[in-house]
Amino acid sequence: MGCGSSTKNPQEMTKSEKSMKAALLIQRWYRRYQARLEARRRVTWNIFQSIEYSGEQDQLKLYNFFNSMIDHVAESEPGKLKFQRALNQQQYDIWSTSQQEEDAELEKLTDFSSIKVEPTYEGPHITFPITLELIKNMIDSFKNGHMLHAKYTLQLLHEVRNKLKLLPNINHATTNIAKQITVCGDLHGKIDDLFMIFYKNGLPSPENPYIFNGDFVDRGPNSVEIAILLFAFFLIYPNEVYLNRGNHEDHIMNLRYGFIKEVMSKYRVGIFKKHATKVVRLFEDVFSWLPLATIIDNKILVAHGGISDKTDLTYLGNIDRHKYLSALRPPVDESVDSFGSNNHVTDDDGRERIDVQEWRQVLDILWSDPKNQEGCRPNTFRGGGSYFGPDVTRKILAKHNLELLIRSHECKHEGYEYTHDGLVLTVFSASNYYEQGSNKGAYIKMDTDLTPRFVQYSSTKTTRKLTAKQSLSIVEESAVRDLRFKIVAHKSTLMDEFKKLDQKNTGLITVGEWAQVMAGVLELEIPWRIFKEKLVQVDKNGLVMYETCVDLDVVHNQSSGPSITETLYRNKTNLETIFRIMDKDNSGQISMDEFQEACKILAHHIHSQISEDQIRDMARSIDMNKDGYIDFNEFLEAFRLVDPNSGKTIEFGTAKTNGKTKDTVNMV
Repeated sequence: MGCGSSTKNPQEMTKSEKSMKAALLIQRWYRRYQARLEARRRVTWNIFQSIEYSGEQDQLKLYNFFNSMIDHVAESEPGKLKFQRALNQQQYDIWSTSQQEEDAELEKLTDFSSIKVEPTYEGPHITFPITLELIKNMIDSFKNGHMLHAKYTLQLLHEVRNKLKLLPNINHATTNIAKQITVCGDLHGKIDDLFMIFYKNGLPSPENPYIFNGDFVDRGPNSVEIAILLFAFFLIYPNEVYLNRGNHEDHIMNLRYGFIKEVMSKYRVGIFKKHATKVVRLFEDVFSWLPLATIIDNKILVAHGGISDKTDLTYLGNIDRHKYLSALRPPVDESVDSFGSNNHVTDDDGRERIDVQEWRQVLDILWSDPKNQEGCRPNTFRGGGSYFGPDVTRKILAKHNLELLIRSHECKHEGYEYTHDGLVLTVFSASNYYEQGSNKGAYIKMDTDLTPRFVQYSSTKTTRKLTAKQSLSIVEESAVRDLRFKIVAHKSTLMDEFKKLDQKNTGLITVGEWAQVMAGVLELEIPWRIFKEKLVQVDKNGLVMYETCVDLDVVHNQSSGPSITETLYRNKTNLETIFRIMDKDNSGQISMDEFQEACKILAHHIHSQISEDQIRDMARSIDMNKDGYIDFNEFLEAFRLVDPNSGKTIEFGTAKTNGKTKDTVNMV
């Protein structure tokens, strides 16, 4: 007798025994197959998140550089750069202007009374006070690809602003009346997901209250329409529709991640041509009035990002949230005396004072992420907010007599995820966020017992149903494409590091050396060894042929040199952010001098040596129509990726994939 496996002859087995053995073999094979798919999915997911958070970190570094640059240039300095003047105009002088004066100035800048609705306009018509029937008409119109007229958009935003100003920083919702409530996470401009939620769960109403937990905008193509619909529902149901601010309801984030660009593309053309700047300006202000959190039945805290060990809801409830037009740039209080205080930071001249304690309250509630490790530390992965551990969650919930934290801010494969022993619940409502099949969207339903129930979905216009393997392959291809962009952007640096390890110029290094260089140069937390087959060729001895890892060339239409070409390509997103800040009238173009100044600012930020002659040559060659101005589209069109093996050119640009704007390459 023993515990070993049976060695019974198959011919001696009964039919039922053979069936059982076959079932066990199939089950074992299937489990291994599923485990391999899951391993591949996690690696791919890691790539997408690493690239996404790396971009957010770059944005914060860039804006910290902007702030530092402004801090060290006096307001009266006559030679101040145009960019510095433009950046200063991104924020009001909140300390010297009363709310009444600010309101009057904003109404003047965003006045809609003189705007006419043209006879050729085919979108929805609305009147105020707005009604449910009008919102239903808007939904139908948006589904057919129509836009809301600039006049109606501005009027709606003014109405919303007036109501938001009356709300506290922390809303209080209840299930006592409707006996239920729904919580939605990030939508990021994916209107099909919002329509899916409304289809499955019903439209907001007194009997069907909703909490939308921030990040309505950026990344996706229909951020404007989502914001308009949510704001419209808030107008007719202010006690049943709760709108929390996310880290992307922020003008500086909108400059980089697509919302400003979307507004420009929709309200700077055709019959809306003159009104884009007004719409941008008013959205910026409305976002700053959104509440920072919502508490359900005094038991559940709903906030976009999370908490930290310093989070104090009482303190948070008493600040002036409107001061934070951008959470990335804290307001400066000139009323504080030059010696500052315990909670304020001053510069070397005692000119500017920042209330760090207050700023951190706002930053943490919008930007933080939970981690399994105990304690609280800076969120270095994103570059903003905190990482908070289970002990921090228990402490903050206990301090405020709460039972659960519901937050969003992170894409989850199933659309939701519990952490911290069930005390933190993440919900993410944008399905197919990274790529078709990358994740499900979800929303939370709760009754009066406040037990979360999850509804998952995937909104897609694809009629063909894909297998799990096919779906994963599509997601992997997208991840590899994104990685190759990063690799090409750092080609020179990678080759320099590879050659340091290849003293004999064999073109070969070990897998470990290759992985170490990739991680060090690209600064992405990715299991490089696992993904090497998709990025680089390996010889029969298992050595990496490192030149195959960087087999795309970045070229420019004119001979400005590989250094500046690769530098600008690598930092094109940062340059676009600078471009949009300098484009004060939102015309989509800047002068040659302003473009050259933007390149100088970028070079200073990244500590790169780019000569003025190189910049001037680049600017002249990019100005393809020779009108003395540079459109950012001209800048993108000036670059190509070239495959040296095939000689084919790969166009660089942007496209909308699964509702999300992303970089693409197209063979020509």
